[in-house]
Amino acid sequence: MEKSDTALPNADQAKNGNNVGNRRESFSSQNSQTAKEFIETQMQLEADAREILPYSFDSCTQALGPLRQTLYACLTCNPPPKTPDTLYTAAGVCYSCSISCHGEHTLVELFNKRNFVCDCGTTRMPSTAPCTLRNDPKTGAKGVHSEIPHPGNKYNHNFQNKFCGCAEDYDAEQEKGTMFQCLGLGDVESGGCGEDWWHPECLIGLPRDWYKEIKKEAGKDGQTEDDDDETPLPPGFPREDDFETFLCYKCVDSNPWLKRYAGAAGFLPPVYKEGGLPKATETTTKTTATDAAGEQSTDSKKRKMEDEESEPAAKRTKGETVNTISETKSQSDPEPTEESTQPSHPKNKHDSLPNPPSDTFSLFLKEDFRDHFCRCRDCYPNLAPHAQLREEEETYEPPISEDGEANGGGSTGTGSLLDRGEAALSNIDRVRAIEGAMVYNHLRDKVKEFLKPFAETGRAVGAEDIKAYFEKLRGDEQHISDAAGQASALSGRDDDHDNEGGDSRREQNGY
Repeated sequence: MEKSDTALPNADQAKNGNNVGNRRESFSSQNSQTAKEFIETQMQLEADAREILPYSFDSCTQALGPLRQTLYACLTCNPPPKTPDTLYTAAGVCYSCSISCHGEHTLVELFNKRNFVCDCGTTRMPSTAPCTLRNDPKTGAKGVHSEIPHPGNKYNHNFQNKFCGCAEDYDAEQEKGTMFQCLGLGDVESGGCGEDWWHPECLIGLPRDWYKEIKKEAGKDGQTEDDDDETPLPPGFPREDDFETFLCYKCVDSNPWLKRYAGAAGFLPPVYKEGGLPKATETTTKTTATDAAGEQSTDSKKRKMEDEESEPAAKRTKGETVNTISETKSQSDPEPTEESTQPSHPKNKHDSLPNPPSDTFSLFLKEDFRDHFCRCRDCYPNLAPHAQLREEEETYEPPISEDGEANGGGSTGTGSLLDRGEAALSNIDRVRAIEGAMVYNHLRDKVKEFLKPFAETGRAVGAEDIKAYFEKLRGDEQHISDAAGQASALSGRDDDHDNEGGDSRREQNGY
């Protein structure tokens, strides 16, 4: 009896032990994958990374000189000042340095800025954050810091993560509407904005939360209010299809010669700082007649057509003044009719421009705006300092990262692990390369020794198996043999239970 009593608890313990083992097996099975699955997953991750970061980032643009290029501000190396009076040193880094040198830092994408040289590795950045993509010209060692920055770089509050005339901190998670970048005609010191990004409502004098009232009204009418909805463009702001780019009121005020182009061919009517576009009744007097393309709002289009139909060009009176020249210039047939005695066309384009508005406004430019600037000897000096007004700018883009071709394996961080390893070996001296190859071969043999039992039994390698193995790999040889031996023992027990019911697959659980 005593023997029977002591046997029952042992049976229960064995049963409980089997349940625990089954649960452990189930958990390990769910977290395991075959070598093929692991390689496919790794390749997919690398493909996703190349899609997000398609360009090579193994070369700093500093050696290329001033460029229009994509820039980033590192808030970790150059945190914004807590008060406006605090001394602050702005800095911008190129695409490659943002990844290779500041990849784990907090970055703000500034998008394109012209005539800029990368600040990474200069005195504008902390010496503790060198440029790892360039070599020290004195020692030849990898990594540069405390170099003299390019004196021609210009900065604005974008480098402090502040944007627009409202100087609001940009938060990608909270920002819902579309922001537009000014073409930029000068830096902050000259009165311009420095290619700032603007909220549409801030350009026409509306508060940032102007749309909330519209959503409230929509809720009263029974429409559902969704916080994730894209914020529409405010009333009085041009449609996105009507313009190519724009000049904010700061850049227009610092270049007053531009004001006469408002409403002329290639330009939209003035978008006033207080009120936006003028009403349809206002645009029909002087501005709409100069817009041959008719790329305005529906009301202004309709009014313009009515005006043209009610007063054909051939029937205009002789007493029309020079103010009507802009209307005849926009028509397809500029030649005067026999019935009219129109004055001859002006020799220069600026002679036909309307009088400039007196109020503060932003100037929105159509796709062909460059073709409509006057380039006479009196006007060209205004255009000369601004190449972006004379011709379309080229923006530098790093070379596309090829899969396993450049430098023996694409750019640093974009090729496979094997390609990157081979590329690294090709860039170090012969002794270190031989030592590295010997270490690699030693590690390869140890990993093969560990994986051999799994390959023989066809079992998947679990996450716990790998973790346990590398824990032992950091120990002595005996522990490594023990880890591999335990895998063999477990595979032998699995073979003994092949004929029993249920799933007999077991996996090494490690220590």
